[in-house]
This record gives sequence, structure tokens and C-alpha cells, in this order.
Amino acid sequence: MKKIALGLLFLISACASTPDLSNMSAEELYNLGYDQMQDTAWAKAAASFEKLELEYPYSAWATKSKLMSAYAYYRDEKYDDAVIALDRFIHYHPGNKDAAYAYYMRGLCYYDQIVGSQKDQDNTAKAKEAFEQLLARFPQTEYADDARAKMNLIQDHLAGQEMDVGRFYLKQKNYLSALNRFSEVVKDYQTTPQIEEALYRLVEVYTILGLKEDAAKPLKVLAVNYPESTWYKKAVDLTK
Repeated sequence: MKKIALGLLFLISACASTPDLSNMSAEELYNLGYDQMQDTAWAKAAASFEKLELEYPYSAWATKSKLMSAYAYYRDEKYDDAVIALDRFIHYHPGNKDAAYAYYMRGLCYYDQIVGSQKDQDNTAKAKEAFEQLLARFPQTEYADDARAKMNLIQDHLAGQEMDVGRFYLKQKNYLSALNRFSEVVKDYQTTPQIEEALYRLVEVYTILGLKEDAAKPLKVLAVNYPESTWYKKAVDLTK
């Protein structure tokens, strides 16, 4: 689980006492939530921050609580609840100094749920969209570099899924569907490690279909850009 510096949220020191919740002021609820977070009682902390937001919606503490409840939900792996809290913050406070952090954290909620390329990639696509929004709105923030690094991994993951599906179609001799998948990788995922195999698979499919001129095009790209690649050598052998 990735750790996010709580200092980025400008937290207030927690009070030692924990009075009756029904009689707590906004500041006391906030400090109670912070104290619970220090004890890693994430669910209790989220509840305290949510209560603060509900009972004191127009206070400055409520604005902070949206992010804090999101962080508590995130650490408790309640990603859907975290995203809901982050969406509220982004919607009502788009100009807040912590807006970039909210977009970044939203991306993390989806990123941490990414699964193997052979499974549904809905969270991968949502992580990509969230980080793209962050980079479009806040390209110079401290979160941008990490978002870009994660975007590279996301691109590789999505390309891997396309390759998995393409190989499946190839084994099923569904050549046109396989061709579409491999072409998608060549078109949209050129910077990923999947590109060399995708080009080889295009040569392979076109050769199977007897389209020698079409096979020559991806073979030439392999020759120019990846002359030392194993996939290029395999492609050459394939077309002899």
C-alpha cells in the first residue's frame, strides 16, 4: 500500500481527549479524526470526518474533512467511498490549493485496484483518465512526475491486454480480429515494450493471409527501429 504524506494536507495537531461526539465542535471532530488516523483506525477516522462535514458543512474544517475522509477510506481500501469523497472535494473546491492532490489521490484509488491484463481493465482505464486530468490541469505540481511514471505502467498494462486478446484470436484463427488488436497496439501504444511483438504479429497474420506486401510494412518498421530484436529475427525467418 502506498503511503501519502499527511503533511501535504496541512493537518492540525490532535487533541488528547475524546468528548461525546454529539457535543463536539467542528474543530474537535477534526482533531478526533486525526487522532484516530494516528492509531490507524481508518474506518473510525472516516466516520468522524464525515460527521464533521455533515454537521458543519460550511466551515473551513468541512473542506479539509473531505480530503481527510478520502484519505482514511483509501488507507482502509474502501476505494469507492474514497472516490466519492474526492469527487465532492473536486466539485465544490476546484480552486483549492489541494485540488491537485485530490486528482492525484483519485488516480491512486483506481491504480491500486489494477489487476492482471487477462482480467477486466475498467480500473486501469479509470486510473488513466484520472491521471490524464491531473496532468492536464496541474502539469507542474509535485504529483505530476509520479503520475507520468504511473501512466507509463498503465499504458504497458493496456497494451498487454490488447496483446492477450490478439493472441487468443490468433489461436482461434480469427485473423481479422487478431489483426485489429495488434494494429491497435502499434497505433496507440508505440512507447510500450509490447510494440516489437505487435509488429511481429502483424507480419505473422498478414503472411498467413497471403498478403505479402502488407507483411512487408511492419517488417520494415522492425528492421529500422528494432534491428537487434528477437521479434525482428523471427519475422525475417517467417517471411523467407
